[in-house]
Amino acid sequence: MPELSHTSRILIADDNGPNVELLEAYLNGLDCEIAVAVDGRDTLEKVASFLPDLILLDVMMPKLSGFEVCEKLKADPATRGIMILMVTALNELGDIERAVEAGTDDFLSKPVNKLELLKRVENMLKLHHVTDEVERLRQYIAQMENATGPRR
Repeated sequence: MPELSHTSRILIADDNGPNVELLEAYLNGLDCEIAVAVDGRDTLEKVASFLPDLILLDVMMPKLSGFEVCEKLKADPATRGIMILMVTALNELGDIERAVEAGTDDFLSKPVNKLELLKRVENMLKLHHVTDEVERLRQYIAQMENATGPRR
């Protein structure tokens, strides 16, 4: 049977310490585990070890930009289901289009509004968990069909 839901995991990927501290403070009241990555490569490494449900991804980071990180994660079947919320000071239409092309699930402009951040995080985590549950049920049904043969 499908497993019960787990505590949500959020990865904050930002090279600016005060931004990280602010986001952590805003998320403090949520029932979640938080990890931090300080650049693009560190983000990819933390994704592999921490297995987040959601990434708050800064666009302007050293080593790999948020756009590049997003493209890599969404291109990999093992990580494509991770929700990505790009958090950026960039707000030109071209930047938004580039974020969408990279595969982001949503974006939020800096300076971050606490209420808006919390609502988006809450909604994205709900969507992530529902999507996971649907996939688990799909696999369970497929296993049952394989065990009993196709229905007629």
